Amino acid sequence: MKGRFISFEGIEGTGKTTQARLLADYLSDRGFGVVVTEEPGGTPIGLRIREVLLKVEHTEMQSVTELLLYNADRCQHIHEFILPSLLAGKILITDRFSDSTLAYQGFGRSIDMNIISALDKIATDGLKPDLTLLLDIDASIGLRRNRGANKVDRIEREDLAFHEKVRAGYLELARREPGRIKVIDASGGIEEIRTNVTEAVKSHLHDLFS
Repeated sequence: MKGRFISFEGIEGTGKTTQARLLADYLSDRGFGVVVTEEPGGTPIGLRIREVLLKVEHTEMQSVTELLLYNADRCQHIHEFILPSLLAGKILITDRFSDSTLAYQGFGRSIDMNIISALDKIATDGLKPDLTLLLDIDASIGLRRNRGANKVDRIEREDLAFHEKVRAGYLELARREPGRIKVIDASGGIEEIRTNVTEAVKSHLHDLFS
């Protein structure tokens, strides 16, 4: 079987990690070979980069430094884990990929999109997910959910206006690429979201289920 590449995207508190694992369970139960990963941190090198990126004490980090670190993590992730998994015919599910950089560093930090696109081309060599599931929720609700679960890192500590810009950026990306990016309402309960995610996967990757 040809490998398939699925990414989950969204602002903080949308439940991406939970839904990625639920989707992996659903596909595994149906006999598919599935691997789940995340960015930043999908490799041993990536875990060290993740620590630098998300540590709350690193308030002095420059936006371009942040951008370069995310791309370094992604390049390592692709060559060490993503491509080998896809070549082995696995369904690979990642919690975040290149759309996160466009949304957070592009729309959120206002870094020139031409710079972001040029670095992305170097880091990914044009690799894109077959399907991206954008879990969407009001930014204030998402931040409240994460803080209620005691999840706080350097990015999450940005103000509400920043996260609203990121959300708007994600929705703009979905508008530009409706064939790849499917918007899922993440304001409901876990099971409701899971059902909508499953239906989106079955619809988009229908050949797997025929």
